[in-house]
Amino acid sequence: MDKNKVFSVWLSSINGVGSKTFKKLVDYFGNAENVYKSSLEDIKQVVSNGRILNSIIEAKKIEPYKYAERLHKEKVKVLLIDDDEYPKLLREIYDAPPVLYVKGNITESDDMSIAIVGSRNATSYGKSMSEKFSYELSKHGFTIISGMARGIDSQAHKGAIKAGGRTIAVLGCGVNIAYPEENKKLMEEIISKGAVVSEYPLDYLPVAGNFPARNRIISGLSLGVLVVEAGVKSGSLITAKFALEQGRDVFAVPGIITSAYSQGTNGLIKQGAKLVASVSDILDEYNFREDIKTRINERFVNTLSSEEQKLYAIISECPRDIEEIVEITKFPISKVNYLLSSLTIKGLIVRLPGNKYEKSFN
Repeated sequence: MDKNKVFSVWLSSINGVGSKTFKKLVDYFGNAENVYKSSLEDIKQVVSNGRILNSIIEAKKIEPYKYAERLHKEKVKVLLIDDDEYPKLLREIYDAPPVLYVKGNITESDDMSIAIVGSRNATSYGKSMSEKFSYELSKHGFTIISGMARGIDSQAHKGAIKAGGRTIAVLGCGVNIAYPEENKKLMEEIISKGAVVSEYPLDYLPVAGNFPARNRIISGLSLGVLVVEAGVKSGSLITAKFALEQGRDVFAVPGIITSAYSQGTNGLIKQGAKLVASVSDILDEYNFREDIKTRINERFVNTLSSEEQKLYAIISECPRDIEEIVEITKFPISKVNYLLSSLTIKGLIVRLPGNKYEKSFN
């Protein structure tokens, strides 16, 4: 770990030094190392809060390189906001965390992400919808972002894992803490299929005040946020609010109008969130963005069986009738009919008059 990163980690781990205070200090002193070496009187020129000043004084007693060694030992990566590996979408928000702790891997493909959030005390309907939409979005190449909480969040991660897709959990504590504890195994699966991330240092406990701030990172990592099930006071509504402020899309799954667990989501729909009844309602939103549409189609095609891919490639060249397809593929007509039905259901091809098929351009 280079020197700038070591001292940036030191500064960001100080209790009370959030993204705004971090930026003010670095802007004033030039870099985090200079903050470490500066006098208390100099720091007072930037920080007036007595509690934060005391925290900085205590932090100066800590050896920054020892903490860096621990991060390395526990296989925790550190991404600074200027690093190439730092998530591109997250960097765009106005209060992006200057330091991000990561267990697992973040890849370029993760900039095509959808967040799925909702109530911890979810109903069976909410849990099934969360897993369903996560699974289907994963199959279309989206990385699923959530918060690893009980209920909707957990099912979102599980749906992505079941689909063989990528998923990222944003924690309201250090990345070495499984919260809730029952999700320890799920956390390990998420790390193997993506990453767990946090702006909080190791050992930082999951206190209630951390989670609203955590929610801005969930939305910040995503193109859009899907709220599956939420009451009127649900924290997922805070995530939706952040998404709107960040210029991200907000989607909501409608629920039973008499259910307290759906009042928040139904309220979002009344306020203008896009009602989502199937995965196509989300995909349609991005059909107007050719860059994303192309990537969705490419990734979805990669999930097809080898026989489906062969058929799709043939039909993509030009419209084909069944006789042509049988002649080119040498497949039995029964198999060709089955594969054509499968590709049609998946929305990749359309049937034309004369029993011909062509690539779908929707």
